[in-house]
Formats: sequence, structure tokens, C-alpha cells
Amino acid sequence: MTAAADNQAGLAKAFMHRLGLSGSRVRPGFSGFWSWWLHALASWLPQRMRMLFGLARERLVLLYSDHSLQLRLERGDGGESRDMAQLPWPTADEGRDDPLANLLTRRTADLPRWLLLPASAGLRRRLTLPVAAIDRLRDVVAFEIDRQTPFAVTDVHYDARVVTLRGDQLDTELVVVPRATLDAAIQALGPLADTLAGVDMAGDDGHAIGINLLAGTQRHRRMDPWRRWNWAFIAIAFLAVAVGMWQMLTNRRDVADAFAGETAARAQQARAVAIDKRQLVDTVEGMQFLHATRAARPTTVEVLDELSRRLPDSTYLEKLSIEGDQLMLIGQSSEASALIGKLEASSLWRSPALTGALQPDPRTGRDRFTLTAQLAINGATDKDTGNASRQP
Repeated sequence: MTAAADNQAGLAKAFMHRLGLSGSRVRPGFSGFWSWWLHALASWLPQRMRMLFGLARERLVLLYSDHSLQLRLERGDGGESRDMAQLPWPTADEGRDDPLANLLTRRTADLPRWLLLPASAGLRRRLTLPVAAIDRLRDVVAFEIDRQTPFAVTDVHYDARVVTLRGDQLDTELVVVPRATLDAAIQALGPLADTLAGVDMAGDDGHAIGINLLAGTQRHRRMDPWRRWNWAFIAIAFLAVAVGMWQMLTNRRDVADAFAGETAARAQQARAVAIDKRQLVDTVEGMQFLHATRAARPTTVEVLDELSRRLPDSTYLEKLSIEGDQLMLIGQSSEASALIGKLEASSLWRSPALTGALQPDPRTGRDRFTLTAQLAINGATDKDTGNASRQP
């Protein structure tokens, strides 16, 4: 594995360790984690698929030396590199905006372009720092330039990389290139200088060590021709998901409304059934009450029959009325004073009594009487008992 691959592995380990130490600080490293996770998934795809989807992390490396420009294709995921061509420099196309446009295929020409400086162009110093410094590694090593190199921080271009992770400490490497050296190398590229995405430096084995000495404002970022289409596809996907969720919500609401309507109809039917049941119960209870009331008191026929058997033959009635449980007799009798004794033994009424004084009728020779009694509603005494107690 090359030094660039070692650097990426160390960065991944340090980043994961930092997430374990301070879970609340996920935001500063989210882009790094996203890149690591995406390329980790992409490593399972074949090389052609990674190249098709732009996940192969390829770059075009420019090596300028002895008035010649060497082109090298590098793949960062496996450290694979391949020399493509070596061109004399300056070329005849120096006045063009992109001298390599006619020399490379469109896919290769669209790759990020990096200038690779030789190992002798700068200084490399090993530093041991706490693992917390990985969030601001570049700012931290800036304070070490005056002590570790003979240059001032304003006179150099610098960067740092993580080499290894040892517990709570990071083994890092500070790379410093004099500003004049880097500016001269960039100016030597002529029109290609504006197309550089970064500047790296070669290690002892000739491969890039995995840094970027170019300032952020000078880095060229090529526009992905599929970016607009990707955003359009993302917008369409989000719109489709939103429409699908809205349709699902609408369907759920329709089902809920239908269920609510059916429930209301069933509830209305249940209320109607409950009302009918209540009416039926009331009717049955009313009939039972009437039947019980009728059964608990003697009937008019029974009263008339009982009176006809108990009144003597010398007595006749002018009026008989039954109002509620009140029985009233008005008539004439030659034995009016003995009527109470003849009637009080009956089980159909109780407490017979004469109301007012007896009035003799000179025309008939009988006494006019008014007699009242209370009907026996509960039928406490039996007829047979009443008959046995009758006087002869």
C-alpha cells in the first residue's frame, strides 16, 4: 500500500476515534464521515461501476520537470497509478485555455488535476499531537512552523496529514514548501495553473503523500455536468415521495372518513334499536304493572257477587260506586244497623262503616243508609276464610 493509502487509512481511523470520544461533535466531521462511508460502500462495486458513477476517486497528476510535463492517472482508493504521457513544455497550444483538451479523452480531461512536486521541493517534519487536534489540524501545526522549520508561516505553503493513531495521540507530518518554490512551479504550468484542484508532494517512493498545499481560494473546482440533472432527479424524487405520502395520507383520511360514517350509521341504528327496546320494555312493564294491579284488587263482578250474597233480601241499593279503592253504597234496608256486621267479614273489602245517620223513609218503611268501605287491594284474607267466619 502506498503512502497516500496509508494516510487515508490513518485519517479514517482518527476520524472514527474522534467520533467515539466526542459524540456531540459530529457536525464538524460530517462531510468526512459521509465521504468515508460513501467510498466504503463504493469499494464493493466493480471498478467499471465505480468509474461510471464517479466514485473511483481518480485524479490527473501533473509532474513538471526539465521543460516537460508528465501526465499520470491515479486512483486514490487503491493507490494505483499509471503514466499516461510525457509532453514537451511549453507546447504549441500554450495560448489555449486548456492545452490538454485535445490530447485527452473527455472523461480524463474532466478529472481533477493535481500538481505533484518532487520530494526535494519542501521539508517534512514528524509531530506528535493530541487526538483532539484533528478537528483543527492545519491551524495547530501552523504554530509549529517557526520552531520546526527555518521559515516563517507567511513565507511558506503548508499542510499536515495524519500518519498513525496511538491511543489518545496522533502521529502527524508537517509538510512545508517555500512560497517562492510553489509559485514558480505553478507559473511554469502557464494556462494549466488555473485548472489545478490541488498541489501534492511526492514521497520517497515517488508517489503522492496525500496533502494539498494549494490555498482554498486557488483551488479549481470543476462543475459536474450531471450536477444539475442530479439535483433535478433529487427534486423529482422528493416530489414523488411527497406526492406518494400525500396520496397515502389522503387515502388514510378517506378510509377514516368512510369508517367514521359507517360507525355513525351503526351508532344511529344501535340508538334506534335501544329506543325500540326501551319502548318494548316500558310496554311490557306497563302491562305487567296493569296486570299486577288488576290481579291485586277485586273486580267489579266479584264485588257485586259478594254484595248480592251478603246483603239481606230486605235491602236494595240505589247507588253503588267504586272510585279507586273506595267503595260506597247508598240504599234502603229494614236491617240497616246490621249491615256492618254482615259486610265486615268479607275478604274483598275492609273497614265498612255507615256515613251519617240513618233516615227513615215513610213511604217504604225502611231506613236510608250510606255505607263506605276500603277495597282490599292486596287480598290479605282468603275467600274461604271469609266464608267460614260468616254468621248464619
